[in-house]
Amino acid sequence: MTIIDGKKVSSDLKNEIRARVAELKEKVNAVPGLTVIIVGEDPASQVYVRNKAKSCIETGMNSTVIELPASTPQEELLSRIAALNNDPDVHGILVQQPLPPHIDEYAVTMAISPAKDVDGFHPENVGQMVLGNLDKCYISCTPYGILELLSRYEIETKGRHCVVVGRSNIVGKPMANLMLQKLRETNCTVTVCHSATKNMPELTRQADILIVAIGRANFITGDMVKPGAVVIDVGMNRIEDPTRKSGFRLTGDVDYAGASEIASAITPVPGGVGPMTIAMLLKNTLQSFRRSHNLPV
Repeated sequence: MTIIDGKKVSSDLKNEIRARVAELKEKVNAVPGLTVIIVGEDPASQVYVRNKAKSCIETGMNSTVIELPASTPQEELLSRIAALNNDPDVHGILVQQPLPPHIDEYAVTMAISPAKDVDGFHPENVGQMVLGNLDKCYISCTPYGILELLSRYEIETKGRHCVVVGRSNIVGKPMANLMLQKLRETNCTVTVCHSATKNMPELTRQADILIVAIGRANFITGDMVKPGAVVIDVGMNRIEDPTRKSGFRLTGDVDYAGASEIASAITPVPGGVGPMTIAMLLKNTLQSFRRSHNLPV
């Protein structure tokens, strides 16, 4: 059984990005720039933002974090985004979720220029992705990271049955669409399961590749996995654990102990899909920089 090590792949990818950024600096005397806006003081969001900024700096990119109070009016946030859209030194714009209740997340997504939407959430990027025009869009970072893992571990996908558990706009829907594409890393027959699916275990046991992003700890048990399947666990759940100093531990949407006895390959939690998300954000920002300078992507 193969453990798909997202931490190692992420580290390798960041090293590759660092080398490319250094080359670009020599060539055009500029580097990619990512700006992250955080509204409010959500502790988890602050950790994510710090990690993104740290990764940017480690790869030689410019990193800017704009911290706004939770009371910031929506109009002010949209005005900040408009200014960043017009700033040639900014190649990626990310507004950290969740936002305060008085701010319309859709309005914020629409305000970001598709050319700088390195999260891949703007409808223009989503539409291009669904159409298969992947050279004309940015792919949502978590699904993009899963494609990278499948590719680097040389997992055969063509003609295989992929079951995606979850239908969120961030993971489930884009993941299902990507697995349908005629790509080396995909080209699958795809089934999507969700909260209204009947007889889900019957469907998950048909999966050659099982991708789980439903947000429920240990939801997929070993008896729901086909022998020899590849299991990709996107979940990240906190569960109580009095033996830990923090009082909790992180676990995925898949019962790792049970599934790992049956699967041919599996991602751990933590250390699987999670580290890939930031790495792919950096890759998207690098792509945006190249496009802005009319360089091959």
